[in-house]
Amino acid sequence: MSAARGRRAMRQESAGTAMQRGIAGSLLFAGLLLSGCASTQVPAEVAPTAQLTPVTAITRDLMKLPKPKGKIVVAVYGFRDQTGQYKPSPDSSFSTSVTQGAASLLIKALKDSGWFKPVERENLQNLLTERKIVRALEFPQDKNAPIIQIQQLVPASIIVEGGVIAYESNVRTGGIGANFLGVGLSTQYRVDQVTIHLRSVDIRSGQVLSSVSTTKTIYSYEVRPSVFKFVNFKDLVQFEAGVTRNEPTQLCVKEAIESGVVHLIVQGLKDRIWALKDEQDWYGPLIQKYAREDSTYSETESELPATLKDNPVQSPPS
Repeated sequence: MSAARGRRAMRQESAGTAMQRGIAGSLLFAGLLLSGCASTQVPAEVAPTAQLTPVTAITRDLMKLPKPKGKIVVAVYGFRDQTGQYKPSPDSSFSTSVTQGAASLLIKALKDSGWFKPVERENLQNLLTERKIVRALEFPQDKNAPIIQIQQLVPASIIVEGGVIAYESNVRTGGIGANFLGVGLSTQYRVDQVTIHLRSVDIRSGQVLSSVSTTKTIYSYEVRPSVFKFVNFKDLVQFEAGVTRNEPTQLCVKEAIESGVVHLIVQGLKDRIWALKDEQDWYGPLIQKYAREDSTYSETESELPATLKDNPVQSPPS
């Protein structure tokens, strides 16, 4: 009897040891699988090297605008962050929510449109310093040395002013989740909003020629699957994963600025501040899309008359 009991105890012990080894092996395999996924899985949009800033639909519209009758010389002295917003804790209490380089984005958008010739004004002192150096070399000591010629600065016809005027966090938040027999999935999302303002000013009279505000939403979401299981009556295994995506704020500011530049051009055409090289381009689908948005700014789609929905916005050509 004692020998049978001993053999039975040894079999139970070996079975328990085998089960523990099996559980340990399963956990080790799952850990290696997760670590392998974490180390080798790279999102498709992550590039290994630096590349040009991604374009948006507004960027394409901006670069497809019809040609102007003549390019306008424009100056940008600054495009400041007027929101006063800082990133929420725990990110940083000293880091701003939006980019401080919006003036550079505006200058690029003006140049990419093909309608404007931006001139340097934001760092004008640096330019003047370099011109002083050139002038100091205009009269060299050696009489046979060539005289350095320097052109006059080009004056601007208009000034584009404005700034980032609003940044609203958590305009809309929400989420959903479900769990069945220890297997679950939850999602959360958040919507922020950034608003910019642009206006063009005539440098001779100081009159505001056009003024426009554009708003862009910033979308963030999180997806988190999870598994919660008992492998036996007292051993628990739990797996979690997650993916979070935050739309880059600076790209949203860039898109809002580009949209503002397009609307500024279309408003100027409508008010006959500037003109198209071919006046029939006014009836093109791209110009009409933005002209219709401008005309329906304070109205909803259901309130629009049928003629405004179906027919082109009337104004130019004169």
